[in-house]
Amino acid sequence: MLARTLVSRALLSRFAKVAADHAKQAKRNAGHGVWTYRVPPPLPSKRATYLAEGLGGLCWFWILYHCATEPEHIYGEWPYIDPSTWTDEELGIPPDNEGPLRK
Repeated sequence: MLARTLVSRALLSRFAKVAADHAKQAKRNAGHGVWTYRVPPPLPSKRATYLAEGLGGLCWFWILYHCATEPEHIYGEWPYIDPSTWTDEELGIPPDNEGPLRK
C-alpha cells in the first residue's frame, strides 16, 4: 500500500511539473537576436564583421573582374550603328511621293 501511494505521488508530482512547464508563457520572438529599448543594440562580433567584409570584397572583386574581362555584358556584343546611316526603306518609311499627303 505504501509503495502504491509513493508511486502515485511521484506520478502526480511529475504530471504537475510537466503541466507547469506547458503553462509557462512562451518567449516571443526567441532567436531573433537581442531585443533592446532606447539603447543602441550590441555590436556584432568581430568574426561576423570580418566575414561580412570578406564576402563583400569577394562580391566586388567578382563584379569588377568580369566588367574588366567581359565588357560586352555591359556595352553589348555588337558595334554601335549610327542611325543616320539607315535608309527610309530600312526604317519602314514610305517614299515622299506616296501616301495621302502627297502634293
